[in-house]
Amino acid sequence: MSVKEHFLMESPLGTLTLVNTDGVLSGIYMPEHKRGPMPEALGTRVRSGFEQAAAELQEYFEQGRTMFTLRLAPEGTSFQQNVWRHLRKIPYGETRTYAQLADAIGNRAAIRAVGLANGRNPISIVVPCHRVIGSDGSLTGYAGGLERKKFLLELEGVAQLRQLELV
Repeated sequence: MSVKEHFLMESPLGTLTLVNTDGVLSGIYMPEHKRGPMPEALGTRVRSGFEQAAAELQEYFEQGRTMFTLRLAPEGTSFQQNVWRHLRKIPYGETRTYAQLADAIGNRAAIRAVGLANGRNPISIVVPCHRVIGSDGSLTGYAGGLERKKFLLELEGVAQLRQLELV
């Protein structure tokens, strides 16, 4: 049986809940996170064991880190895992549309499924689902809320953000 632990970290987005499964990062959840796990699924709250994750996130928020080096253990279907692998390939400061992400996994017809997998991403920020936008440039869907998505894209200096609108 897997051992889960969680740690609370203050951030510009509010208190983040970081989750480890058997010592490997398996979740980052924001306050009022849509589709987040039930509190009992987070495991024991701990005060240590998350030093690398907390340090890399802090560096990211201070604009000193553009890539994460953490080991990850997101839980999901093979399709979701594939989408999440492709999310990690979107460079810092850039965006992709859901259609471009569907093309990247080799299945344009899977746009809706890609959107659902994106919305179920358990490791926010590190697996950058915030970098996926609507085909019209709109900021659509984000489990942490659209204001947080906009904050993350602005933090990364997304050039076309001036054109993006909250939907």
